[in-house]
Amino acid sequence: MREIDDDEGQRLVRIIRRGSGSVVTWRRAQMVLLSAQGMDVTAIAKVAFTSEDRVRDVIRNFNADGFGSLYPRYRGGHPPKFTLPQRREIKKVAKSKPAEHDLPFSTWSLSRLAEFLVAEGVVDDISHEGLRMLLRREGVTFQRLKTWRASRDPDYAVKKARAGHLYAIADREVAPEAGEPEVIFCVDEFGPLNLQPRPGRHWAAISGKGKEPGRAPWPRLRATYTRTAGVRHLFAAYELGEDKLYGHIKPRKTRTRFLEFCRYLRSLYPPGTRIAIICDNFSPHLTTAKDARVGTWATANNVEIAYTPTNSSWLNRIEAQLAALCYFALVGTCRFVHAGCLFAVGGM
Repeated sequence: MREIDDDEGQRLVRIIRRGSGSVVTWRRAQMVLLSAQGMDVTAIAKVAFTSEDRVRDVIRNFNADGFGSLYPRYRGGHPPKFTLPQRREIKKVAKSKPAEHDLPFSTWSLSRLAEFLVAEGVVDDISHEGLRMLLRREGVTFQRLKTWRASRDPDYAVKKARAGHLYAIADREVAPEAGEPEVIFCVDEFGPLNLQPRPGRHWAAISGKGKEPGRAPWPRLRATYTRTAGVRHLFAAYELGEDKLYGHIKPRKTRTRFLEFCRYLRSLYPPGTRIAIICDNFSPHLTTAKDARVGTWATANNVEIAYTPTNSSWLNRIEAQLAALCYFALVGTCRFVHAGCLFAVGGM
């Protein structure tokens, strides 16, 4: 798997979390994201319930064609005019600032961008309309920027390398040294979950004009406009070594609730077994000058809290599990009304 940047990682997460669209695209994006996080082909095939050859084909196609390979295209056509390295370089230059290339203007126009790409030897020739259409297909449009597009964490490389090393320990690729964690959890929150039960989707007989004669129509779930029970939040943990998901339902996503869930994960193993919890930079996960409970608890209980870089939560392996968890375990049920432990099942 080639190296991907934060923009590509966040785009993969959006595809996986989206509730609509092709299931083929969702499965391919899940395989690519897990591979980008360092998981080997055998483990990905087990998680995705497919063959190793299929996983290799998906990764190879993504390396060659980028995000276009994730969307099923069941038709012929001529090959693209520009190769994947060329398209990636065009996209990279378009998202950069002209000042970074020592140019005396503050923004790109299509003509200036096309002239620069030809002058730098990225492409031999490209028209303004062809450049606009290529950028459109690559998900780049001319817009007012409201925030940065990549992680600006000064410790980005250190945090990413640490997460990769912990994943290697969980995958049995390297042996943990003295003082290193033996058990790895990936933790994230999911919600808010509405307490109104939903019917979900299932296989059923055809309704409407094509239904079987004499069969009564399916009952409808009427809309409700009075919901006084509030919402709930799911704290989920993915244990990498055992391929298990754990979850607790909490009324709020606070530091106190996060520590309650961490204590439950700590209770699954003897105190002498060092564990690591990989999570993002959501404020309840952090140790601050005003509230040092997370760091104090971790030090006292033989736990390492490893954080993904800022704006790079796609490095957390549980991201590839949450969409399947919502679809197969939550939608169409009302089990999440009750607090406490919800599940402890094999990975989706």
